[in-house]
Amino acid sequence: MDQKTGGELLVEALERHGAERVFCVPGESYLAVLDALYDASIPVTVCRQEGGAAMMADAWGKLTGKPGICMVTRGPGATNASAGVHVAAQDSTPMILFIGQIERGMREREAFQEIDYRQMFGGIAKWVAEIDHADRVPEFISRAYHVATSGRPGPVVLALPEDMLVEKADAPQPTAWTQVETHPGLTQMADLQKRLWAAERPIVILGGSRWSEEAVAGFTRFAERFDLPVACSFRRQMLFDNLHPNYAGDVGIGINPKLLARVKSSDLILLVGGRLSEMPSQSYSLLEIPSPSQQLVHVHPDAEEIGRVYRPAQAIHASPTAFCKAAEGLQPPSELKGAGEAAKAHQDYLDWSGARPQVPGNLQMAGVMEWLEANLPEDAVCTNGAGNYATWLHRFHRFRRYATQAAPTSGSMGYGLPAAVSAKLAFPEREVVCFAGDGCLQMTMQEFGTACQDGANIIVLVIDNGMYGTIRMHQERTYPGRPSATKLVNPDFAALARSYGAFGETVETTDAFGPAYERARAAGTPAILHLKLDPEAITPAASLSQIRAAAQGK
Repeated sequence: MDQKTGGELLVEALERHGAERVFCVPGESYLAVLDALYDASIPVTVCRQEGGAAMMADAWGKLTGKPGICMVTRGPGATNASAGVHVAAQDSTPMILFIGQIERGMREREAFQEIDYRQMFGGIAKWVAEIDHADRVPEFISRAYHVATSGRPGPVVLALPEDMLVEKADAPQPTAWTQVETHPGLTQMADLQKRLWAAERPIVILGGSRWSEEAVAGFTRFAERFDLPVACSFRRQMLFDNLHPNYAGDVGIGINPKLLARVKSSDLILLVGGRLSEMPSQSYSLLEIPSPSQQLVHVHPDAEEIGRVYRPAQAIHASPTAFCKAAEGLQPPSELKGAGEAAKAHQDYLDWSGARPQVPGNLQMAGVMEWLEANLPEDAVCTNGAGNYATWLHRFHRFRRYATQAAPTSGSMGYGLPAAVSAKLAFPEREVVCFAGDGCLQMTMQEFGTACQDGANIIVLVIDNGMYGTIRMHQERTYPGRPSATKLVNPDFAALARSYGAFGETVETTDAFGPAYERARAAGTPAILHLKLDPEAITPAASLSQIRAAAQGK
């Protein structure tokens, strides 16, 4: 057997396990890996900052179910990448981060850019390790794939000492990783069927990861048979067709009050895949802790997650994919006690999301969303970061298919642009739209250059109100009339796009949006549409002045 360097063994292992793309910022600490990638079949996307690279890897994992691969250099590269690792941790996304590391003989001297990555990432990664010997590279990569994807998925971090990467070794490659599924037992499914037969006000909440297009289709059939109202957790709206007659809406920020009341008054909550953490649980007020008053059936692929916060009436340790297959065998009784509730819940959703509130200013986001709903293809991917602007997307867009949404449940600003780049590279034939606030975009704005370099022809909608809007809204509620540290002086975002040789246009009125979008769509390059929003238009429900007046008791 020919000996190979640690760098060559690593790239060979990635090829063996089916890695489809590497997102990176290059560094001298892992030159041997970059050299091995020169002859490899894996495309490399060169990013502008490690946080953007890690977010691209996270989005890849979200949309494909396969670990997104990110490579960065030591020290500053690793600390920058930690933003994306945190997203992957809270969002249960499979991801593997490789970090170049100092030579093994220099450890414990605080060498140039030295960091103990086990300490640094120990609280946010599923597994952190350092590969000390080249002959163990295939073993570590195989384990990384299985850890990142099993149970509750998440990020794995592997440090690569620089001298290990040039060390030669004989190391046979194992077979490619396979998804480990945890299946529910027959008695558990029979018990669930009895509970569904007895329920008069059941509701389903879908969330988490470990889903697939087949699982979504299978669960849809199950919901139809039992006439179940189905809600999706925060930023997981792609898990159920929003125009299906059983869809009840999303359990997230700014929840429909009627859906909130429905969940609270239900006699059976079937929670599949999700954790019902702070945002969907309405700051942990939706269910009592630890024992909910509603009968809770919790289906989750990680045994340690079940009972961690909420004690379920029935615990089912299973991945969503395996559970949905098992649910195909469940049958409803001749007469459902909760018949008709799904239709009522769906009508509540249509009424809530169908409203078109008017806000101050010449550009109405309701009109923008109305145009997009009439013109976006069903398989278009929508991405966003964090901020009040995302409310318009979450409340008014109808997600119809699986793998059409990439958004951080961790609430990380800057996520939308790198996620859009990743989505377009994963699905080049599909339209990809990034929603970003002016503050949100400027967290990772440099990754527009990555889109241009890789030919990722995304359309970025920059919703510009000249401030960190969410923080300003909270300021006005808590300290009315005393804004502090929330104003932004912004660039001409359209001119920025044009400086890259891409398409850029400013939109200041509702009527101008549709034609501008069509020009962006036809440009054949990445595009930025700079939407000038009145600063008063802070939410679909209230203006800044109204929020301030309410806080002042006026």
